[in-house]
Amino acid sequence: MTAASVAPAYSGISSGIPGLDEILCGGLSPERLYLIEGLPGTGKTTLALKFLLEGVKQGESVLYITLSETKSELEAVAKSHGWSLEGIHIHEVIPSEDLLDPAQQHTLFHPSEVELGDTTRDISSVVEKFKPSRIVIDSLSELRLLASNALRYRRQVLAYKQFFARRNCTVLMLDDRPDMHDMQIRSIAHGVIALEQVQQEYGSEKRHLRVIKLRGVQFRGGAHDYVIEKGGLVVFPRLIPSTTRAQSKTMRQLSSGLDRLDSLLGGGLEEGTSTIISGAPGTGKSSLAAQFVSAAIARGQNAAMFIFEEAATLLVNRTKSINIDLLTPLEKGNLIIQQIDPAEMSPGQFTHRVCSAVEKNETKIVVIDSLNGYMNAMPNEHYLAVHLHELLTYLGQKGVITILVGVHSGMIGNIMSSAGETSYLADNVILIRHFEFHGEVRQAISVFKKRAGSHERTIREFTITGQGIRVGNSLRDFHGVLTGVPTFEGKQLDEA
Repeated sequence: MTAASVAPAYSGISSGIPGLDEILCGGLSPERLYLIEGLPGTGKTTLALKFLLEGVKQGESVLYITLSETKSELEAVAKSHGWSLEGIHIHEVIPSEDLLDPAQQHTLFHPSEVELGDTTRDISSVVEKFKPSRIVIDSLSELRLLASNALRYRRQVLAYKQFFARRNCTVLMLDDRPDMHDMQIRSIAHGVIALEQVQQEYGSEKRHLRVIKLRGVQFRGGAHDYVIEKGGLVVFPRLIPSTTRAQSKTMRQLSSGLDRLDSLLGGGLEEGTSTIISGAPGTGKSSLAAQFVSAAIARGQNAAMFIFEEAATLLVNRTKSINIDLLTPLEKGNLIIQQIDPAEMSPGQFTHRVCSAVEKNETKIVVIDSLNGYMNAMPNEHYLAVHLHELLTYLGQKGVITILVGVHSGMIGNIMSSAGETSYLADNVILIRHFEFHGEVRQAISVFKKRAGSHERTIREFTITGQGIRVGNSLRDFHGVLTGVPTFEGKQLDEA
């Protein structure tokens, strides 16, 4: 299901987590029972506390019924996030230490028969006392064990559902992921949210949130990345470009700031297009991307650069040496440079950062340097090309120019395979190539692909100097430039 067909009249209550509310297309339906399931460590308690804190913020009476954790443990969780639990009624339904006394053991009845009844009465009385509008029960594992069989367990939860519904309560029941053959609660609950934690071979673990079920609402389906940080869960809804699709409009051509490069590109890059600058290491790909950024800033537009390999300080100093000033717009806020830590970020989190830069800073040009770094930073993600396609589509609909830097193997020679083989996703492909001439390594630039219009088919010399980037004349007197070892067929080399 997608968010595109959500009924406009739907209005839920906030979970306290903006990303989750977006996935639910407005929040949770009030006065319903929800199941939050996941293995220990996935953030169920953190999500539940945030849900109750949102209720406190709205002036509601809220209740946390714990059957496993103590109040002090919950307070420790809250403290780690910088929260105060003031306003949350915490009720412990935990067996007392008297059970350790052999004299207290039941012999006539099975312990579960006595304890389940006591637990039910305890929960009912505390709900009647505080009359909460939001309730969390943590966790169902205890109730399942007390019920001792599936039929009794199901009837018990059904009874709770009716009890809470008559008292207009919105309830979250936490479960440590029951056996997959035990779907009793999934069928009873109004909605089911699953939290998953995936261990990586290298780097930090990745977490995914899925809405398994939500009656009456066409939620945003699929796996959504999330992280647990100080302040609670941060959920990154999966990007669905179709929800922001707009009628196409005339795309303006924007100059690179270099006349001869604009000629190669048939006038410049069009708004809403994506471009891959491909080449071997040392050909000047990142410098050319910085040139596009500098030209955009000179037009009064904002830009963002997301770099995987190079340090931000090194990038600023290196571009300064070739007469491209990135420091001034960075200090003024016209440019965002974010250095991405490999293996520490999920695709959804990266997409969220890019989209936030576009929406909050009105960014009109985005640089991802490099595409290889993006692919290698998340090696266990099997659908990175799909993530990238969704991101490029979204940015295109926003009229943003996206530049991807791609490194291909082979310094000088015939091998030109780009990592990830994702050049088909881009609207334009610019190739910068090393070639050797008279004992000197030089660079050549050409445009291999342009979807939005015509472009030059020529190959031009590409030079980086202390005064900036220069695109030279067409290399018409050379044959085999793309092989890396061309032959010169002219009478005299035009050094201009």
